[in-house]
Amino acid sequence: MSVLSNTQRWGAVARIFHWVMALAIIVNGVWGLLMVAMAPSMSKIQVFALHKSIGLTVLALGLLRLAWRLFDHHPAAEPAPRWQQLAATLTHAGLYGLILAIPLSGWWFNSASGYPLQWFKRFNLPALGARNTDLAATAKNVHEYLFWLLVLVLVLHVGAALKHHYLDRDNTLLRMLPFARRKPHAEKESIS
Repeated sequence: MSVLSNTQRWGAVARIFHWVMALAIIVNGVWGLLMVAMAPSMSKIQVFALHKSIGLTVLALGLLRLAWRLFDHHPAAEPAPRWQQLAATLTHAGLYGLILAIPLSGWWFNSASGYPLQWFKRFNLPALGARNTDLAATAKNVHEYLFWLLVLVLVLHVGAALKHHYLDRDNTLLRMLPFARRKPHAEKESIS
């Protein structure tokens, strides 16, 4: 498996970023939903700290992934109608934006709430602003709404990948799966 992407498939680095971030986002999303239902306790504080650390990791990986994407090649798009190509571009842009915005809104919420922010108890990060209860409430709402928007965009993203795989029977999904082989197919013309 090549480290760099080529015109046929995503490279190892792009795939690792994709799947590690997907796993971290899903785990942290579920973790976040479970932790808000917990009764106040020391365990809840530890769960919140882990949620914040994973979120900061997703933010860092998102920035690294964007930098890698600027450097790396891109596989050619599978032939598809223009509206599907536009939808894919907008969905990917939305995913990248949300991958950065959600952890930043959580950091903002944490800062406005006046809590310290540590990454896995290794080092502290600075507050993004002073303590402000009104801003904390707004930041909390922004964080939650962005999460639910991410869920919607992920449903579209996964649904489109499954549609390409099972209905269109093209290589869109296979190009991102580890160890998958491309299907040979006749070249289709892009539909406008």
